[in-house]
Amino acid sequence: MARGLPTIASLARLCQKLNRLKPLEDSTMETSLRRCLSTLDLTLLGVGGMVGSGLYVLTGAVAKEVAGPAVLLSFGVAAVASLLAALCYAEFGARVPRTGSAYLFTYVSMGELWAFLIGWNVLLEYIIGGAAVARAWSGYLDSMFSHSIRNFTETHVGSWQVPLLGHYPDFLAAGIILLASAFVSCGARVSSWLNHTFSAISLLVILFIVILGFILAQPHNWSADEGGFAPFGFSGVMAGTASCFYAFVGFDVIAASSEEAQNPRRSVPLAIAISLAIAAGAYILVSTVLTLMVPWHSLDPDSALADAFYQRGYRWAGFIVAAGSICAMNTVLLSLLFSLPRIVYAMAADGLFFQVFAHVHPRTQVPVAGTLAFGLLTAFLALLLDLESLVQFLSLGTLLAYTFVATSIIVLRFQKSSPPSSPGPASPGPLTKQQSSFSDHLQLVGTVHASVPEPGELKPALRPYLGFLDGYSPGAVVTWALGVMLASAITIGCVLVFGNSTLHLPHWGYILLLLLTSVMFLLSLLVLGAHQQQYREDLFQIPMVPLIPALSIVLNICLMLKLSYLTWVRFSIWLLMGTHGLGELVGDTLYLRSCWIHSIVPIFCFLCQGSAPELNLLHGGLGPQMWTCWRTSWEWQEPRPSVPPSQ
Repeated sequence: MARGLPTIASLARLCQKLNRLKPLEDSTMETSLRRCLSTLDLTLLGVGGMVGSGLYVLTGAVAKEVAGPAVLLSFGVAAVASLLAALCYAEFGARVPRTGSAYLFTYVSMGELWAFLIGWNVLLEYIIGGAAVARAWSGYLDSMFSHSIRNFTETHVGSWQVPLLGHYPDFLAAGIILLASAFVSCGARVSSWLNHTFSAISLLVILFIVILGFILAQPHNWSADEGGFAPFGFSGVMAGTASCFYAFVGFDVIAASSEEAQNPRRSVPLAIAISLAIAAGAYILVSTVLTLMVPWHSLDPDSALADAFYQRGYRWAGFIVAAGSICAMNTVLLSLLFSLPRIVYAMAADGLFFQVFAHVHPRTQVPVAGTLAFGLLTAFLALLLDLESLVQFLSLGTLLAYTFVATSIIVLRFQKSSPPSSPGPASPGPLTKQQSSFSDHLQLVGTVHASVPEPGELKPALRPYLGFLDGYSPGAVVTWALGVMLASAITIGCVLVFGNSTLHLPHWGYILLLLLTSVMFLLSLLVLGAHQQQYREDLFQIPMVPLIPALSIVLNICLMLKLSYLTWVRFSIWLLMGTHGLGELVGDTLYLRSCWIHSIVPIFCFLCQGSAPELNLLHGGLGPQMWTCWRTSWEWQEPRPSVPPSQ
């Protein structure tokens, strides 16, 4: 064989490493972190992650431009849709009470490669999300003082008109991130106390808005003279639902904090449910009083709540609303900066990221290195970059994580329970990886039916009627049914989102395609439901599996397909950047770092801009360089023998 080409055995070992699963340990309550968070702490952490700037900005924007007063229905439908994803996180958080959230959930059910990509994506989500919230916080505070902060900075520091950068360096945004990171590094109790304070103020302001708003309500603002309750019709309500769905992004911080919960198997599902209910109630009530106080078409989409009180002559109430919005954005920022180093810690502890981030401070029992390093990175981005162009980019990453978690729930339900791990001395290094794959867990060995059916086997009561499915290995039919369900869900999403005109099909062909894919989707669900699942009476489990996760998958796919093609291009390039970590993932056998270092600057410019010059750069300048990177990275070398670290 030609020199440098991988052998079949090497490729087989690579595939095995990329698909290996992290075993579910018996001692999941043992941790280097401090288990000190109660159900109340987790609940307020989730509320802080969801009820932020969206309440003060998104509500007015959707009401004026998309749905009118029917925005409250949009929030209600979005809350139900978010509940589907939240239930998946709740079951996993109770089943695997370790930090890592979507990364860990994917690792234990679908494999190492997918877990790394999801973790890489979640890191970007938290970093850019934290920087964006900090800039919004800075801008809102600056507007309260008639933009004196911006004017001072532009006068004494300077401004620029560079597409990639903001108009001026936002020192205030960077400073609030550094300050929040310092508090987070002091320990979970300090972060929790600070989050309690800001959350309490934020909830009191919301209660004030609702009470005074109902006092000032004018029901004729919903009358036909003002356009009616739903001036944009049913399509407006559904379009508003797509926008309002992102208001409930944030409950995953509870799952990311489960390793520090005192009783995660009870607290995590309960906190997710309560926080989602509080957030839904807040959004629905505030949108109701907002559209009752003033006509929906007179709202200011940038500061709707404060402006509504200004229009009614209550300027003092507008200042209270502004203070509440600042506190709400503080809770969002704390939630993001609290969760970010936990995700990094989980990846580093598994050997998929730099090992320095797996270190836990002995006194505070938090990953201080990750907190400070990524706090500095987030502050740097908030200081210089204009992050508005990455909002949709982050939405795609969040929806993809939701899709993988929902799929992982189905996979986990039909997996055979992992055997208890043999006792032995604990290792301070990365956890030993289980040399089994996704298909190994579903396609179990053995064809003789036991007295108690294993997960993945056809249910005994259905064997007389579905005998043609009974001759396969346990899990084999489930694997095929899951694949058909995912393919059908993607096709249904394409048909519903792109419609008849985009697909260039005759009307009868459009209806036929939708009908056939819907039938295939339902049949795959019936086949999955005909097989035995895992049942744990001591843990929270989602009812109606696989229906609820499948509905969540379809919804997430539809929302992802509604994003622009440029968002998908940016996201694909970001995942390509993430492959530099595959060297760690497969044992230093892929060498992507040098190419990644040479490519990161032009790639990041394209991610943030995506204009014609950057497209030309990707095609004519960066393209050959990236091809060289991929070509050289796949020149296979045998794995180096592992050298134990020096003590």
